[in-house]
Amino acid sequence: MNRRRILTRGSALLLACACPPCLATRDSMHRAMAGFATGVPIQSGKVVLSLPEIVENGNSVPVTVYVPSPMTQADHVRRIAVFTEKNPAPEVIEVRFGPAAGRAEYSFRMRLADSQTIAAVAELSDGSVWSASVEVVVALAACLE
Repeated sequence: MNRRRILTRGSALLLACACPPCLATRDSMHRAMAGFATGVPIQSGKVVLSLPEIVENGNSVPVTVYVPSPMTQADHVRRIAVFTEKNPAPEVIEVRFGPAAGRAEYSFRMRLADSQTIAAVAELSDGSVWSASVEVVVALAACLE
C-alpha cells in the first residue's frame, strides 16, 4: 500500500464515523409511526411522554411513557412504541400490554444523536391510535463522544 491509499482510506473512515449516513429523518419517523398504526389515523392526546426538553448530554436520557387506562378486558392499552427523528433508526422500542398489566407505563434510558423530536404512539383495545411528542434540545450529542 502506498501513502496516498492509506490517507484516502483513513479519511473515508473518519468521515464515516463523524457523519453517519443512516440517520433517520422526520419522514422516516412518520412512515414508521404510520406502519405502527397500520392504517388507523393517529390522534393527538391520551399518551403522556415525559423526558427533559433540554438535555446536557445525549448519552443517557430518561424517558417515561404512560397511558391512563383502566386496563380491563374491554378497555386496555395493547402496545406503546417510541420513535425518534434523528437517531440511526426511527423505531426505538415497542412494549406490548394486556389487561393483566394493571398499568400501561414504562421507563427506559436512550441515547440521542442530536436535538430532535421524540414521539410515543399507543394502540388501544378499541383500535384507536394516540400519540404525544416532545421537542428535545441536546447540548452534547451522544455519537460525538
